[in-house]
Amino acid sequence: MASFKGTYKYSVDNKGRINIPAKMRKQLSDDSKDHFVITRGLDKCLFLYPHDVWLKVEEKLQSLSEFNSDHRYLERQIYSIAEDVVLDVQARIIIPSELREYAQIKNEVLIIGVSNRIEIWNPKVYEEYLNNRTSSYEDVAERVMTNLK
Repeated sequence: MASFKGTYKYSVDNKGRINIPAKMRKQLSDDSKDHFVITRGLDKCLFLYPHDVWLKVEEKLQSLSEFNSDHRYLERQIYSIAEDVVLDVQARIIIPSELREYAQIKNEVLIIGVSNRIEIWNPKVYEEYLNNRTSSYEDVAERVMTNLK
């Protein structure tokens, strides 16, 4: 399974295409090849999943109850805007316009590796996200990592 890491800044061309960094492409499994699913992320970013990872996300989503309103809402928000995308010969994907609008993506993006997914951010939105955090990295790390084994 992929293990994405690092931060990269790229331009967005006039057709909404961005390059996927070579270091990240090297992490793709043979099962995914050049196929991804891009969808609404959290905190105004986009989540880009390699196809094999997306299948595992879908398994979790399919275990949700259609009789629970929060479950239905979450499924609708993720699936209604999700798109299959494939790398072109220049290692680019097209970010659909609806997703660019959601993430406020215009001319530049930050591409951030986050374990099994890639996050795509408007650099200014990401900076605001970091600046608006009320807890420091150290405080969050202590709370989250203390009880892990």
